[in-house]
Amino acid sequence: MISIKLNSPTDAMRGVAVRARRARLEQNLTQNGLASRAGVSLGTLKLFESSGKSSFETIVKIAFALGAEAEIETLFPDRPITSIDDVLEAAPRKRGRRK
Repeated sequence: MISIKLNSPTDAMRGVAVRARRARLEQNLTQNGLASRAGVSLGTLKLFESSGKSSFETIVKIAFALGAEAEIETLFPDRPITSIDDVLEAAPRKRGRRK
């Protein structure tokens, strides 16, 4: 497995786009075919693949169309419960403390 260190949000976005394009090609899909399956415009898909820029909604649609929905679900994992104290803690905060 290749480890890639992300230096910025732009690097992360481009990395996701590269992996999505690779998955599309592995599934032998054209850009038009994937755009149709995902329910996004061809221009939106082309912009995403070339720059990584897209709305989160579009990225989720593309992930589902490529069969990668499990990866989306692991984006912000829940904190594991390791003791009864974790269960008894106060309810999760609805607002952060820092700006």
